[in-house]
Amino acid sequence: HAVLELAKGKFTTDPDNHTGEGIFFTSRMFDKFAIRSGNVYFSHESPGDEDWILENRDQESGTVVLLRLHNDTERTTREIFDQFTVDSEYGFSKTIVPVELVGYGDASLISRSQAKRLLTRFDRFRTVILDFKGVEQVGQGFADEVFRVFTRANPTVHLVPINANIQVQTMIRRAMSAT
Repeated sequence: HAVLELAKGKFTTDPDNHTGEGIFFTSRMFDKFAIRSGNVYFSHESPGDEDWILENRDQESGTVVLLRLHNDTERTTREIFDQFTVDSEYGFSKTIVPVELVGYGDASLISRSQAKRLLTRFDRFRTVILDFKGVEQVGQGFADEVFRVFTRANPTVHLVPINANIQVQTMIRRAMSAT
């Protein structure tokens, strides 16, 4: 679950002294950013902006962080920051969340508690892109909590689902039509 929170951004254990943006933006500035801690491996790779979480049965203690930057990269810091701002606003107001990270260890995304875990800190953003790549199905309670309950309680946050298959799209439309 910590990996999900890192992927969202704006997560910090010390909000008086940190914004929670450091690891998020660092992971996107490098061509590859990976953390292995215990038996969990998280990786973000650019281009392609793919987030991966894997479990390794060979549990080792400690944490390893890998940062890879190609010498000929054309990516700029400004370009990365611009991807996560809305309407030329200066600030981290948009995030992209790989929804499949919520189901880590679970077969499918069906419960409201899973949805609430996903929705944590979404109210700090203006736009949240929900990437459903790799998610085969969502339950009615999950979709309702995200696309009806949260949207009603947070009208200034725009949720944008992407890469959803037909089954997931159907549940999202069903939840949205109930508002």
